[in-house]
Amino acid sequence: MQVTVRDNNVDQALRALKKKLQREGVFREMKLRQHYEKPSERRARERAEAIRRARKLARKKAQREGLL
Repeated sequence: MQVTVRDNNVDQALRALKKKLQREGVFREMKLRQHYEKPSERRARERAEAIRRARKLARKKAQREGLL
């Protein structure tokens, strides 16, 4: 990952880097890898995340269609 520093503005470059890392999911993965996660726990977490995503998508779709 690469960020260019323009006009010696390191703060702006740092913000851009953090935003890119956030978008890539690096912080989230670091947090998950701090402790060992059993395969069964991982499957349960991923299943719950998928359900949450599906519900959120359905809610957004319903709102766009004017049902909510």
